[in-house]
Amino acid sequence: MKKPVLETWLERGLFASRWLMAPFYVGLVVALAALMVVFFQELFQELPRVPSMTPESAILMALTLIDLSLAANLMVIVILSGYENFVSKIDTASHEDRPDWMGTVDFSGLKMKLIASIVAISAIALLKAFLKLTEPGQTVDQVRLFWLVMVHLSFVVSGVLLAVMDWLNAKVSKH
Repeated sequence: MKKPVLETWLERGLFASRWLMAPFYVGLVVALAALMVVFFQELFQELPRVPSMTPESAILMALTLIDLSLAANLMVIVILSGYENFVSKIDTASHEDRPDWMGTVDFSGLKMKLIASIVAISAIALLKAFLKLTEPGQTVDQVRLFWLVMVHLSFVVSGVLLAVMDWLNAKVSKH
């Protein structure tokens, strides 16, 4: 039986609406470029201080750069996986630099990568706060430290719960 014309056009329109997501991914590419600018600003700001840095200061500098790098990695994963999952396949299958995970990260995998990156970024923020306590003359607001710990723990618990939900979902037979 043939579908009504209105239903066919509606379905085509709904399917085409996925392209409305493309500008979001382009915007994330712009945000990625902004992160790169901030990364190099931070690097060039800290380089002159390297000869006089304490080990704790050097670690703080490295953690800041790692934090920015993790955020950038997360954005690349979201941009590429999101585009491939929700808009269109990216035709780079034969390119030698194509990451192995491209085309294989579904929404569930993207969600787990996202929460794992957020937990790592949160852990770095917490570690930076603790390291500031070791520097002479540095103090950290106890309330701020408490909330950093609580937010980090909430991310960890959320990640564990999401992993458990995915595991349970995989155990349930598909209909």
